[in-house]
Amino acid sequence: MPELPEVETVRRGLSRLIIGKTIVTAENDTPKSFPNTATDVQEFLIQSSVTVVRRRAKVLLIDLDTAYTLVIHLKMTGQLVYVGSERFGAGHPNESLVAELPDRSTRVTLVFNDGSKLFFNDQRKFGWMKLFLTLEVPNINFMQRVGPEPLEDDFTPEQFAQRFTRRARTTIKAALLDQTVVAGVGNIYADESLWGAKIHPKRLVASVTRDEFHTLYHELRAVMNMAIEKGGSTDKNYVNAEGKRGSYLDFARVFRREGKACPRCGTEIIKFRTAGRGTHVCPICQIEE
Repeated sequence: MPELPEVETVRRGLSRLIIGKTIVTAENDTPKSFPNTATDVQEFLIQSSVTVVRRRAKVLLIDLDTAYTLVIHLKMTGQLVYVGSERFGAGHPNESLVAELPDRSTRVTLVFNDGSKLFFNDQRKFGWMKLFLTLEVPNINFMQRVGPEPLEDDFTPEQFAQRFTRRARTTIKAALLDQTVVAGVGNIYADESLWGAKIHPKRLVASVTRDEFHTLYHELRAVMNMAIEKGGSTDKNYVNAEGKRGSYLDFARVFRREGKACPRCGTEIIKFRTAGRGTHVCPICQIEE
């Protein structure tokens, strides 16, 4: 599933490419991926212009001048591909990012007034693209439940630590992956930030000290910011806003490095499962207490 840095890369690319453009047609192959009435599409989407592209956690928000917002959740296998004077694709790493479109995974096609197109592809049909009144977006169930953005300037280390207090009896990795605690953290950045903070993923939240939480806060922000800078973490067919493949995994310290030397102490990185996910640790730097 795309994590916060990947979705932020999508947002930045689309912000550069589609703001100010008018949507002239919208086609879809299944109501599951595009759960909108024909009336709403005609009245609030067709002939609307894009004003802003936003992100909340792992969800994209395309604001329109009709006071409606196209809310897009990529889920497991969703991707967005813009084809115009240039090509930009981001999301799930498969050949649809670089292949001729539409293809059999294309669920929605938006055509803009200049002839450019935005394709929403989704192999497993878990994702969706839905119209909401912009003023009502904060009241969507997901928006009500999701935690604060970890990269916001006004989100402090103290606030970060406080978010974990109600999860004292769970493991720190499970809490990090809980979107109601902090938004947008997935498996890659949980492993990377915990390694950076020298915290074992199986430690209970209650055992993590205030200083360790502060270190984890800074490590999480650092790895996410680097991932955004590098265009995301996908190492296959991911294409970022400049047409380059995501490269963060070239700089990963622990994720997918099982059997290799820890870059801090030289001990062999190991992999096991916790919080239902494959987990990578250095058994010396991250001691399970």
